[in-house]
Amino acid sequence: MIWTTVLLGGLCLFHIALLLRAESSSSSPRGRTVTLHQGQRLPRPRRDTSSSTDTSNPSHGPAFTSCRLPLTLTEHKILDDNKQETGFNGDDGSYVILTWVGDGTGVILVLSTISGPLDSFLTGGSSRLYRSTDYGKSFHDISHHINHTFIKEEFGVSVGPGSSVILTADTPVVNNPGGIIFTSMDAGATFKFIQLPFHLAQPITYHFFNPDYLVALSIDGSLWLSLDFGAKWTKVHDGVHSFSWGAGINLFFSCSRVDAVEAEERGDLILKRTKDLGKTFTVIHEDIFSFGYIGAFLFFSVMEDPRSPRVMYFSSDQGDTFSQALLPSASTEQFYSILDGDEDMLFMHVDNPGDTFFGTMYTSDDRGILFSKSLERHLFDGHRKSDFTNITSLRGVYLTNKLDIDGRIRSVISFNRGGTWRQLKKPENVNCADKVKRCNLHIHGEHSRNNRIVPMLALSEPTAIGLVIAHGTVGDSLSSSQHPDVFVSSDGGYNWRGTLRGPHHYSILDSGGLIVAVEAHREGQVKTIKFSTDEGQCWKSYNFTEQPFFFAGLASEPGTKAMNVSVWGFRPEEDGQPMWVAVTIDFQSLITRECNKKDYEEWLAHSTDKGNSERNGCVLGMKETYRRLKKQSVCRNGRNFVVSKKQSPCPCTREDYLCDYGYYHHVNTSECVRQPNTPNKTFEMCLNGEEDELLTAGYRKVPSDKCQGGFTPQDVVQTVIRPCGVKPNPGPSTKSPSSVEHFDTPRERLVLILVSAGAAVIVMVAIVSAVLAVKRRVYRIGMPAYRFSNLRIQDDNGITADLESAASSNGTACQHDSDVDLLE
Repeated sequence: MIWTTVLLGGLCLFHIALLLRAESSSSSPRGRTVTLHQGQRLPRPRRDTSSSTDTSNPSHGPAFTSCRLPLTLTEHKILDDNKQETGFNGDDGSYVILTWVGDGTGVILVLSTISGPLDSFLTGGSSRLYRSTDYGKSFHDISHHINHTFIKEEFGVSVGPGSSVILTADTPVVNNPGGIIFTSMDAGATFKFIQLPFHLAQPITYHFFNPDYLVALSIDGSLWLSLDFGAKWTKVHDGVHSFSWGAGINLFFSCSRVDAVEAEERGDLILKRTKDLGKTFTVIHEDIFSFGYIGAFLFFSVMEDPRSPRVMYFSSDQGDTFSQALLPSASTEQFYSILDGDEDMLFMHVDNPGDTFFGTMYTSDDRGILFSKSLERHLFDGHRKSDFTNITSLRGVYLTNKLDIDGRIRSVISFNRGGTWRQLKKPENVNCADKVKRCNLHIHGEHSRNNRIVPMLALSEPTAIGLVIAHGTVGDSLSSSQHPDVFVSSDGGYNWRGTLRGPHHYSILDSGGLIVAVEAHREGQVKTIKFSTDEGQCWKSYNFTEQPFFFAGLASEPGTKAMNVSVWGFRPEEDGQPMWVAVTIDFQSLITRECNKKDYEEWLAHSTDKGNSERNGCVLGMKETYRRLKKQSVCRNGRNFVVSKKQSPCPCTREDYLCDYGYYHHVNTSECVRQPNTPNKTFEMCLNGEEDELLTAGYRKVPSDKCQGGFTPQDVVQTVIRPCGVKPNPGPSTKSPSSVEHFDTPRERLVLILVSAGAAVIVMVAIVSAVLAVKRRVYRIGMPAYRFSNLRIQDDNGITADLESAASSNGTACQHDSDVDLLE
């Protein structure tokens, strides 16, 4: 497991910013590397953060009280004895990149470097590399292991499956045959120097599970492959624009016939696949603009005609077959963005025409072909950021913001994977003023973080069942004129409670048994950390240093298993230079008791009825009962804690079904109504060389729904599949043999042949004309002519984003041109 943080410290302005993202899936062998690139330095923080409202004097939201408990002298002494402060004397790096290596190893690598032009380092610039083996309590300078080489800041520390690490040297292209990398298979204890036969255009990409398999793209557009962790490299293909690992050892890449840049402009790239690590290749499609891979879906945009818009295709079988996506109610002016996806479905945002900053969210079927409307007026702000968030602590929960007709931003939540959306409840310990018509909780997302209203997004973890921590405001809508406060939910977003006043940095430890937080002082220094052992109901405060410093970030090991946290920052020295400081606090010595059976309780997820009704807790056709820690229990879950749950299927209801393709949810009823001008309930599509005739009553089951029995709409989805152009066998005649007329003479037979042939021709012409007319009408209604180009699952440099789901947690950005989509 990997977790990477980037700290930027201004050498003169003492300006510092922290960007951090945690690994979103415990099953993923890799996490994200987040880097603040050169030229992206943020201006000095201001208290004015709203572009639409005067926030020079932000007010406080509705008052609430939360429990504050004093720290005893004994507790204070225990924490004092189990903290470690490290000062990185003489280190003038403006960037500090922290990376956890391995799962539970306690190893942290810290790379200190400077962002600037390469020629500024030719006179002796270098990077500092530090290593800790005790979860950050102490660090050792191991820069000599990499020959004090300057490491590319934009490549950072690349960590793969197991304990593999790659560092990329900043090597001049001139007079050098190739770049230099340093590899380690033992979590940075030793490094191996490797001279590459090419210069890297982007960071090396690991295979998902095998650290020996590496893929790299050179600056001349060549694709290289290594099967022995970088020791030897083989050129796979020339003229490559982008690439992505698929399932198994499938490797996809787009390439040009002649020149990659010109081909991209013409939409003349070729999508290829190799299933044997570069020995043979298969052409999947030509004339593509770009492609991406998310969940179990391969998708790519195609220009089928130089004068036609680009269309998008999906494949759920690694490119063996593919089909064009059917998106209802879309126009040529809209852009598209994939918000999230897995092996069962995709969430897609379709922009509204014009600069409206909102659009419509759709969800797909399990083939990624049929899309149904999920949420209208979904917010995509002026910076092309989405607040769409996957709440990973409870199955099926998603949170986002919408821009209503009155111009206000309001938060909505779905507990059934986008099937239905509702506003969040008012926190139980908060009351709105009498003049407020609607009193709800509204959550700040990427839009607010981009405008510096909040320092962090909503936080949830799969091991901390039901726990959600987020910044928000209470009232009629999301407000930037109020100081954001911190709110906590213990049941996946059904109910909330105000827990901390003002913005904070926060982290979840010990699988939810411990929460820590540091107040976000924009222009001040910090010395206090807050912690809670009851999911934010009560807090204690601990002064971790006698010398406050400028706060940079809160860093803890990924996976929420740890009980120690590091507070990073810097303090000015007498010579005017800042010194990096890390204070690591170990709470394991304070919370010493291991949890036992009496400390846990059975909790029915999604339970909204205190009674014992048959449907209580049923979401996506399943009831889930978890074993989780009681709030009043002060004990350690420990590193061996495993989430335990029981599942049982539920009878189907209307909530287990979505409106099918060509249908929409009626505002005043729960029924699915056919879209205007839709000819009938039969839709024929030629998919994968077969003609699928979909007979539907307007409903289809929600992807991932496991309900059994109960409600079943008549003819929900009846699919007749046959080869394209072949009609079904009509079966044996029902006439009796005696009623059949015989034509025995040659003249009669000749007449019969001519008449039959003529009739057959007329019938065939009529059938073909009718089919073409129907299909043309269906496709004109259901198949929008839309424009696609750079699908940003892969960026312009071919870098593949981590698509294990937290992408959604941190928002989705999109190009300003409506013709260019950003899908990640």
